Amino acid sequence: MTLGRVCRSFAGVFAVCAILVSTAFAQTDVERKTIAITYPLDDTVTVKFRGTTLLPRLKGDAKVKRAGRRGTRVELHIDDLPRASELGGIYTTYILWAISPDGHVDNLGEIKRSGSSFVDSKLDVTTPLQTFAMILTAEPHFLMKVPSRMVVMENLPPQHLNGSTIETADVRYIGNSSDYFRDVRVPQIADQDYRTTPVSLLGARQAVSLAKYAGAARDATSDLQLAEDELQAAEKAWRFNEPVPEVDILARKATSTGAKAEETALIRRAARLQREQMQRRDEAVRTAENSAQTLQRQVDDLRASLDKEQRARELVERDLGNANDQLREKRVEIAQLRDEVQQLRTESNDAKLKLARLEGEKQAETTRIESERSAVDRRNAEAALKASLAKYGTLKQTSTGFRLVLPESIWKDPRTSDLAASASAKLEPLAAVLANNPDYQILIEAFTDNKGDEVSLQQLTQDRARVLSDRFQTAGVDPSKIQANGMGTSNPVAPNTTVPNRAKNRRIEITITPSLPRNTAAN
Repeated sequence: MTLGRVCRSFAGVFAVCAILVSTAFAQTDVERKTIAITYPLDDTVTVKFRGTTLLPRLKGDAKVKRAGRRGTRVELHIDDLPRASELGGIYTTYILWAISPDGHVDNLGEIKRSGSSFVDSKLDVTTPLQTFAMILTAEPHFLMKVPSRMVVMENLPPQHLNGSTIETADVRYIGNSSDYFRDVRVPQIADQDYRTTPVSLLGARQAVSLAKYAGAARDATSDLQLAEDELQAAEKAWRFNEPVPEVDILARKATSTGAKAEETALIRRAARLQREQMQRRDEAVRTAENSAQTLQRQVDDLRASLDKEQRARELVERDLGNANDQLREKRVEIAQLRDEVQQLRTESNDAKLKLARLEGEKQAETTRIESERSAVDRRNAEAALKASLAKYGTLKQTSTGFRLVLPESIWKDPRTSDLAASASAKLEPLAAVLANNPDYQILIEAFTDNKGDEVSLQQLTQDRARVLSDRFQTAGVDPSKIQANGMGTSNPVAPNTTVPNRAKNRRIEITITPSLPRNTAAN
């Protein structure tokens, strides 16, 4: 199938990207497990599909037949598949994936839809794989190279037509952990667009957004501009009521160009970062070489001064010997020689003072360089800490440090201090980050809205602050670095007049302050 070949052509590059992304978020990635089936040659196997916890009522089945070098043919049928937008505003379509036990991923194709109803809920595709598992995911567009974590269906163990045994194997995978799926700044597609706009056009918009998110505006400018132009052409065709097949062709062309721009941006950005790292290393080497040359010149100067002093001392000793032999005849010369000796001693003392001053200047310069390096390291560590904390909530700069605001969703409900089941996936890596940065004081402040008894609300926030403090201490944070306060209904960020505003006021603020004063760290 043409779509399968297009997706596999970029498999090598995006496999590397997937590995890099999954490594960066290894602390929060949750591995999934499904069943891979080894399909016998020239035999048709019926495979049932079941919905995941996202869409548990989904049902489907597939007829799978492997025909030698021609690949393995899959005929999939799904009943009552809802719009992808119901799973999140960034999803526009569904893709069927084949995953082999060794981790190879094959995009088998898209289940197309138009408006609010499906054109076809069937898919007839081929894959070169022999042993593989199949999953169905919601995706931003049809040319995605790595399946998202929005898995809605997966295959069950096989049902063979003649009842014979078929080999199976476990498949473990993580899925696409790109920040694009978590970043609150990523715009959502309006619900009205999902009901009226072709899926291909929605996917083209997402492909361009993904390219921009990957940095194509800087690292793949021409490809991004071409993708935007092609997207505008598709948008224009849709606004002018051109036939849907023509809009679909233009939109899919824009999607392909956007995916290319994203790939190019990722490759070029990696190359650029590598070049910048090499430049920084070369600059450090040059600085070290210049410092070594300066020190060597100072050493040479000091050695020359010492040699001069040694020669002068030898001359004085020789003159003193001659003076002893001619003591009676040359008293005047002896007096002159004494004056010269005194002068030489003065010069020797001056040389020693100069040498001591040079050594002091050298020590002061070394101390200054070490101080600057320590300050840079502290700033880099603070920047890295901010980048890590930004993954878990809203991060704000304060006059003494910075503040992380956690959403109310970490609690089971608005009036309990029990953590939600999904909170551990966020709090455990957050606690690990805080434990790995022991040079900061941590102030935990819990707030709530004004609905209820003030004493009960105060106790609720105190309990919530204590729960988070205990969780952080368990993860290794020094108890002496933590202060936990229940703030009750104080300091609302919005008037408690609407449901959304009260939800904003029910929050956790974690203020992180350096243990040392900022002016001391800067020095």
